[in-house]
Amino acid sequence: MSQHDKPLTLLGDLTPADFLANYWQQRPLLIRGAIPDFVSPIEPDELAGLACEPGVEARLVEEKGPDSAWQVSHGPFDEATFERLPEGHWSLLVQAVDHYVPSIAALMDEFDFLPRWRLDDIMISYAPPGGSVGPHIDQYDVFLLQASGHRRWQLGGKQPDNAPIIQGIDLRILETFEIEPDSDWTLAPGDMLYLPPGWAHHGVSQTDDCMTISVGFRAPSADESITSYADYLGEQLPASQRYSDAGMAPASQAGELDDAAIERMRQFMLATLDNPEQIAQWFGRVMTQPKYMDQVVPLDPPMEEAAVVAHLQEGEPLFHMPGSRFAWRSDTSGTTLFVDGDGHACSEALAKRLADTEPMYEEVLELEGAASLLTQLINSGSLGFMSEEDPE
Repeated sequence: MSQHDKPLTLLGDLTPADFLANYWQQRPLLIRGAIPDFVSPIEPDELAGLACEPGVEARLVEEKGPDSAWQVSHGPFDEATFERLPEGHWSLLVQAVDHYVPSIAALMDEFDFLPRWRLDDIMISYAPPGGSVGPHIDQYDVFLLQASGHRRWQLGGKQPDNAPIIQGIDLRILETFEIEPDSDWTLAPGDMLYLPPGWAHHGVSQTDDCMTISVGFRAPSADESITSYADYLGEQLPASQRYSDAGMAPASQAGELDDAAIERMRQFMLATLDNPEQIAQWFGRVMTQPKYMDQVVPLDPPMEEAAVVAHLQEGEPLFHMPGSRFAWRSDTSGTTLFVDGDGHACSEALAKRLADTEPMYEEVLELEGAASLLTQLINSGSLGFMSEEDPE
């Protein structure tokens, strides 16, 4: 029996295969005690401190703001902002906490039954009693893990793309929200709720302050995908590859754009776009693009390959840098390691090892081409040497 045929505590009594077949992108799932005896890896004061840091994406949502209802402010914040807040009915949301807090990043390992490249980031919300962001829908899968305190969740069913939202505010709050039967739960620490895309939900902090950890997933939209792939493909295609109409019949009307011409163009476009190898190369780059490009900073001055080898031989661990994204693919043309939006040809063994999130040691040098590629990825800011106790 493989590890994915066994029930996970995280999914209750379901195996990963059961969950993916019957719930993933289909219907919500409440899991009581998904992580038993869970203790939040981060305190509210630490979360507020992150929200005050430049470059950290943070929002403050006030149901009864000083200027308007459902007022949204964007960080970085200062102490005065938090000091003026009322005792309840507001929420602080901080994105990509996994990029800054290693113990939060480690939670991603709990979801290893899903492709790592599908994970986007971990957001954490803090709310005193009554705090919420209103009933809304998200266009991505999310696991809502209760970190501390209690939050009441009410679900309103799957909504159409054009579900009416309240106008004039900086939130996509639904105009109407009807609670589905048996979809009203209060979550305690360690409880978790899975929601597929498009499912209406409303979470409200109860009598105690609460923190909720949101593990979100990346899913490009159709318009983003088509535009991005067209841009990528356009860079690969020769200018000589053009529409042609050899063998066409004489025009009956000189100004008519006839069906045959439209069909020739359609076939030309489909044949150009339908290239599995190009799609794979584009998709690998798109799904590994960093959430925040400015977090992947090239090393200055760059490190020489001999120095990289020496560090590893001296026992210094090599880590994925916070915010970096790795994936790999093998096909008939070879293996590509995708890192932070770029593709690197290498052996399958090396690609698998580098995409693994475990720290790397001297043994990695035994793989063909390792020293050169490691040096390149260190200098581009995707890998880095740092203390294993404090990988910042």
